[in-house]
Amino acid sequence: MNKNALDFAIKYGFLILLGGLALFFSIYASGFASPRSAVFILQSVAITGILALGVTCTLVVGGFDLSIGSVATSALMLSAYTMVVLEQSAFVAVALCLIMGAIVGLVNGLLIVKMRVPDLLATLGMMFLLIGLQRIPTQGNSIATGMSLENGAVAEGTFSAAFLWLGRHRFDLFLDRLVPVPVVVFLLIALLIWLFLGYTRHGRLMYAIGSNERAAGLVGTNVHRYKIVAYMISGMLASVGGILLAARLGRGDIASGNNLLLDSVAAALIGFAVLGAARPNAFGTAAGALFVGILLQGLTMMNAPYYMQDFVKGAVLVAALVFTFYLSSRRGGRRTA
Repeated sequence: MNKNALDFAIKYGFLILLGGLALFFSIYASGFASPRSAVFILQSVAITGILALGVTCTLVVGGFDLSIGSVATSALMLSAYTMVVLEQSAFVAVALCLIMGAIVGLVNGLLIVKMRVPDLLATLGMMFLLIGLQRIPTQGNSIATGMSLENGAVAEGTFSAAFLWLGRHRFDLFLDRLVPVPVVVFLLIALLIWLFLGYTRHGRLMYAIGSNERAAGLVGTNVHRYKIVAYMISGMLASVGGILLAARLGRGDIASGNNLLLDSVAAALIGFAVLGAARPNAFGTAAGALFVGILLQGLTMMNAPYYMQDFVKGAVLVAALVFTFYLSSRRGGRRTA
């Protein structure tokens, strides 16, 4: 493979594959190319994509956040508990969830930069802590209006209409009730993270930390502060995902976030292959989430067995990473030669 063809394959190969996949399903899966099907794909990956953007921020500084799925589920349960059991407003529920996410991110960051706990171990420990903590107030039960509480009382609170609007409202766009609120939130967050990481001084410093932490520190960068901020962003974005999931379900379903961690990590890692970046980036993460959504929606519409989905996601992730790093290493070898 000559140099120009190799460079083209590295930079545009994934996007060509994404377009080819969409074209294939448009031809062979009836109804796949409709506007509502496209929006359904975006809706299915919106929450996963938001969490993946949080993971991306930690990857940028050379870290990794395994607690995002449990933070999202904790936000789901906390928002439900606040409104159904404590009978508070939607504003209070959202504020508490965001504060909780920021605190979890802060603790993760302090464990990593102050206590020198490896990022995988620190966030893994936080994941198990949150999984247990979110079950304690309700003895492991889901939260819904009318549930029996430990003291024998009945929960009489309800999800407010304003809160449910976040997960269920749809905006008109060419067709009535086409675009769900979570899709708009996902796209806005993706745009903001992309601009922040790629076009601000703080974003460039975060990339510098991930590339060479020691060198970044020697030129005056406050490495510890940026790492902590990255984990706080991840925690808050995970909370946003949990809030949107709770608003869509209308109940505190404790088992509803089981696949959030794996799906969001897959989207963030697949993003390494987009435009030959070979590094974490917001655009690649959003494209990775979209790729997984198109793949799973297409397989579902072609009546592929549901138990094949995890296998397909894993195969795509491995292929994307091999494609990215193998071809990039070949390009680097050619340039060195």
